[in-house]
Amino acid sequence: MKALLISRASQLHAEIASLGAARAPLLEVCAVRASLREALDRPESASLQLLIVDASEIEPSEAVLLERLGRQYPGTQLMLLADQHHPELLIRAMRAGVRDVLQLPLVQRAFHEALDRAAAAAGISTLREGKVLAFIACKGGSGATFISTNFGYALATLSAKRVLLIDLNRQFGDAALYVSDQKPAMTLSDVCAQIARVDGPFLESCVVHVTPGFGMLAAADDAAHAKEARPEHIDSILRVARQHYDYVLLDIGRQIDAVSLRALDVTDTIYPVLQLALPDIRDARRLLDIFRSLGYALDDIRLVVNRYEKGGKLRLQDLHTALGCEVVHTFPNDYVAVTDSVNQGVPVLQLSRASAAARSLVELVELVTGSRVQESRGLLERLFGRGEPND
Repeated sequence: MKALLISRASQLHAEIASLGAARAPLLEVCAVRASLREALDRPESASLQLLIVDASEIEPSEAVLLERLGRQYPGTQLMLLADQHHPELLIRAMRAGVRDVLQLPLVQRAFHEALDRAAAAAGISTLREGKVLAFIACKGGSGATFISTNFGYALATLSAKRVLLIDLNRQFGDAALYVSDQKPAMTLSDVCAQIARVDGPFLESCVVHVTPGFGMLAAADDAAHAKEARPEHIDSILRVARQHYDYVLLDIGRQIDAVSLRALDVTDTIYPVLQLALPDIRDARRLLDIFRSLGYALDDIRLVVNRYEKGGKLRLQDLHTALGCEVVHTFPNDYVAVTDSVNQGVPVLQLSRASAAARSLVELVELVTGSRVQESRGLLERLFGRGEPND
């Protein structure tokens, strides 16, 4: 999307150029004019989809020039940036066809949302609109990291989707160790420290590639670096990730803070993971109370029970009664296969192809994608063999 920026502020120009470069397709500021008068006297010859007007230095008497600008660029989307709102200016802006008036200094999230609306109005589509799925542990040791990492591998392998997992457990994150022995060259903290560079190719270069279709953005080894990540950074990273991956998985850990809440705010589905034990159920109730207080829709929260065994004293129905939320999936208590997978850092679907845990992952992939895994002999024989012992 090509834009003309009308502003005297070089810092604002640099900020918009940086934010625009992180989009897909990118926002290109192809020309800059210092004032409305200059923009009218020196019209831009390139085909434009967006006019961005910095109104912080526009005098009320100059507001009429906005209407002339709108007539000079018919069909072009107009966005107004203002540090304070003058009634006359806003009236002229509406007459000129301005659809978005944003406050200065810029709020990145609001700016990107306005750009999305402008792109849609101009008929420009993004590359993808990937789904964001968050896995969060109701209690420590519930197995959320094992499930999220192995599900990411299974989703990419079985459904041929591009999948990115982001380790948001910034203090004790070790998700990469569950499915890979590679040392991350870049971590989430490193990406946040260079947030102005974030675009599709840069993000791709920072991830650990478990398979060609499955990458992981690891948490920092040093918990002291966790402070590098801020909520607005997560906004930018997830925006880019959704445009370049079919699924973005978040391993939240247990902490509920400004960063994790910003991620959960844009999550399509939240999967709290727990075991059928009273401490887990108590913590799950507290977590669900937090989600309800934040206004999260109950339909977007889907419980996953790990290490489930039929015939126990606590039943799934008891869990539903206690929490008021449906259990959408259960993982079996497949201790040997899961322990071997974790200790070797190899996905259970690859290491123990005929195990109950691997089959449960296939079922979860089918549940999330809404389609059955292709039962071609080649694929299933590669994954599960013919009942042979686990590798």
